[in-house]
This record gives sequence, C-alpha cells and structure tokens, in this order.
Amino acid sequence: MSRIGKLPVEIPAGVTITVGDKEITVAGPKGTLQVPVQANTTTKVEDNKIIVTRKDDEPASKAWHGLQRALLNNAVIGVTKGFEKKLEINGVGFRLSGGGKQIEMALGFSHPVKYTAPDGIELKVDKMEITVSGADKQKVGQVAAEIRALKKPEPYKGKGIKYVDEHIIRKAGKAGKK
Repeated sequence: MSRIGKLPVEIPAGVTITVGDKEITVAGPKGTLQVPVQANTTTKVEDNKIIVTRKDDEPASKAWHGLQRALLNNAVIGVTKGFEKKLEINGVGFRLSGGGKQIEMALGFSHPVKYTAPDGIELKVDKMEITVSGADKQKVGQVAAEIRALKKPEPYKGKGIKYVDEHIIRKAGKAGKK
C-alpha cells in the first residue's frame, strides 16, 4: 500500500468536498478548486476525512493512488490557508512596482518588463521582493517560475530574480596575470 495514499486527508471546518465522476470539487473560504479523478482510484468522504483507495496492486495504480491523495491534500490546504512563494530581485538599477494582478520591473533591458498574473493569483510588492499567493499550489509555483525566468540569477554577481530561500552558487571572476 502506498505510504502517502493510505493516509486520510482531514477536512477542516468550512470546507466542502463534492465527489463527481470526472473531478472532485473542493470549496473553502479562499476559493474553489477542481481535482481530476485519477485512473484506478476511488475517493470517499466519511467522518470529515477523505479516503483514497486503489482498485488493484499494479505499479501504475500505486503511483496514481499517492498522487490522488497528494492533490486532494494540496487542494484542502489551498482553500483554507493558501500557498505563497517569495522572490527577491538583486541588481544595481533594478526596480519593481505595481501589485495586485500586474507588476512592472526594470531588469536592465532597454524596456520595462510587465507581468500580468492569471486568475486566482495575487502579486504583492514590498521594496525588492515579490510575493506570489493563491489557492492553487501548481499555479503559484508556475507563476513564480515564470517571473524568475524573466531574469535568472547569474553566478558572478548574483544579479537577477531568485527565490528568497534559494542559494546561488557563485563563481570566481577572471584571475589576473601575475
């Protein structure tokens, strides 16, 4: 049995779960998320817990079992607490402004770079830090990765956009002649 899949998911107060044929709807105070039903798994809601079982012991079914439980757990956490990722901009002359749905950045290019967030994602700007938040864990991670990809941190001076907890491995510059 899958170590992840066999654990029940606790349903906190204020969260409603609707199990359908093709998708499971999780609704809570921060929004509503749909989780697709994975192949060879069965999902039941009983005693304020979500229980995921698999139909057979094939290796693929075992993988789907753990994935289904993890997606449901992330959806429950997302509609109650939400997810967030923080990015930091480092560089001389780099600027950041905006917030809400759109931010504008000066990243050393000949033009300012504008980024508009998709529905369900909020961007907050604080000095040189961007906070990406929302209920859907996958969307939050995707938006953070897209913003980071606009100007990846370089290894010599560390200029660029990086995650707050990311460590950039630095390289030594040119060695001069002796």
